[in-house]
Amino acid sequence: MNFPCSVMSIQDIQCPVYDLDNNVAFIGIYQTITKKGAITVQRKDFPSNSFYVVVVVKTEDEACGGPLRYYPLRPDELIDAGNRTKILDVVVSPAIKTEIYVFGMLFCLGIFLSFYVLILMVACVHSRRTKKREIFHEPPDMSPAETGKAPASPYEYGSFADNGSTLSSEAITDSATSTDNNYGYMERSLDSVGRSRQESLSSVEEDDYDTLDDIDSDKNIVRTKKYLCVSDLARKDKRILSKKYQIYFWNIATIAVFYALPVIQLVITYQTVVNVTGNQDICYYNFLCAHPLGALSSFNNILSNLGYVLLGLLFLLIVLKRDIMHNRALVRQDVNALECGIPKHFGLFYAMGTALMMEGLLSACYHVCPNYTNFQFDTSFMYMIAGLCMLKLYQKRHPDINASAYSAYACLAAVIFFSVLGVVFGKGNMVFWIVFSVIHILATLLLSTQLYYMGRWRLDSGVLRRMVYIIYTDCIRQCSGPMYIDRMVLLVLGNIVNWSLAAYGLIKRPNDFASYLLAIAICNLLLYFAFYIIMKLRSGERIKCVALICILFTAVVWGFALYFFFQGLSTWQKTPAESREHNRDCILLSFFDDHDIWHFLSSIAMFGSFLVLLTMDDDLDTVQRDKIYVF
Repeated sequence: MNFPCSVMSIQDIQCPVYDLDNNVAFIGIYQTITKKGAITVQRKDFPSNSFYVVVVVKTEDEACGGPLRYYPLRPDELIDAGNRTKILDVVVSPAIKTEIYVFGMLFCLGIFLSFYVLILMVACVHSRRTKKREIFHEPPDMSPAETGKAPASPYEYGSFADNGSTLSSEAITDSATSTDNNYGYMERSLDSVGRSRQESLSSVEEDDYDTLDDIDSDKNIVRTKKYLCVSDLARKDKRILSKKYQIYFWNIATIAVFYALPVIQLVITYQTVVNVTGNQDICYYNFLCAHPLGALSSFNNILSNLGYVLLGLLFLLIVLKRDIMHNRALVRQDVNALECGIPKHFGLFYAMGTALMMEGLLSACYHVCPNYTNFQFDTSFMYMIAGLCMLKLYQKRHPDINASAYSAYACLAAVIFFSVLGVVFGKGNMVFWIVFSVIHILATLLLSTQLYYMGRWRLDSGVLRRMVYIIYTDCIRQCSGPMYIDRMVLLVLGNIVNWSLAAYGLIKRPNDFASYLLAIAICNLLLYFAFYIIMKLRSGERIKCVALICILFTAVVWGFALYFFFQGLSTWQKTPAESREHNRDCILLSFFDDHDIWHFLSSIAMFGSFLVLLTMDDDLDTVQRDKIYVF
């Protein structure tokens, strides 16, 4: 039975025995229990190799989540607390042996190091096939004049004609020796200088030309066309954009250092307090499968996060290899690298790999002592990962207008700020949920407007007047449909999903605000990814075999991972005693529990998701950018 609430204590053999409600916590290790409890006793804590097991029934049930009864105070009359007795079984079983610890660590390492071996084999096969293609086909470093192909990009070889498809064929010049410092643009004939300047105005940073009025008009012409191609949104200088997107990596590396160091210090303090006081109600472990090692109370939950770190590092190595290969192709003037495919910018990929590694580190820190106050450690970089993945999807076909690192991380910081507010003030606070829901809906509308108009709108005092005018001309005066139908479909679906999530939060007001916020991010990411895949296939593009295998494999692994995630072995939304009712025995190698398997599978699934983003557009590497549609 749940009640009466009781306390189980493990004490050294000594006198007196602390077996009263008001002194049972003075020495030893103790925890409150209702139906179930478990304590792992380490030999180092009891030098005499013996101990007392003390169980005390508390005088009230509030500590275990029960009601706090009201007892009227009457003079000269004893308080009748009722029959407060509890029948229980005490089972003492041997702890796991050292061999199981070693085998568990080797198993964990073996799983993730096998991915290194697999990726190395795939890289070797790919390298061999590439060499064969170089032998039997034309060399990749041949210029357009040698191959008979006309260049399709204004960046290095020529300029677009008026219709954006006819190309000039002036001679190539080296940007390092260019007299006008034009970052690699070709020398053009005098009669084409004026026209090419007009076309290249949005190919440089806006900050260089803030005083020129024709910059905005040129962007309005280009970005508001009904049918956009990647070449229309890949006009800025590549070197400027590469530096811009590298800032994502350096910023997240800086954030990681400043965030992780105090987190590590804090959880070490938590673990020290638990070890010194013996109070096992501070941390919400799965006590039936919490294997201590040294000062750590649940080593297996920390070890299972190793996959995030190792696979994040492996992803960084894969991205580095692709980056080096792409730079080599640029050096040898490979036409496909210069003019074809989705523009290659790897800064966001580096940031994603770093975020995955930090997720592993901070999840391990959280599992040193999981509780209500430090759950933010386990979710902060999940928000980062979801945000970076959405930004990378958008950047693929909108490289010129993607958000800067500073604005992106500022928005993510605002998300984490609201996460902290929700954890501290959100529980049952109607005012907080109203404010958050209004901000959520307004942010959704602003982002929808920004995406629909490709940034070509202004949020100023005249925005309401312009809105009324558009409604009058397009809806009342004449009924006309949206100009950008595909974008409108995505944004309508996105608004439906976000408004529904806002309504759910306002009505239900879930206690776990951090998970609710994470669910919003994941739902938006999945919606955008599904839209991207559908539009890619609808545009006549195909998905290569490697990317298709990654998609199917990742989807299956995510399915199994979520199954283990929802097992719920503990919950800090309840009291420690109630949380222990959900505890279960180990299910893998007598060392890992369901949540450890979630760590294994989710790290593999995230790694697979990153590979999908990295490889899903490989089929476009030989397609001219003016033939790749933007959606």
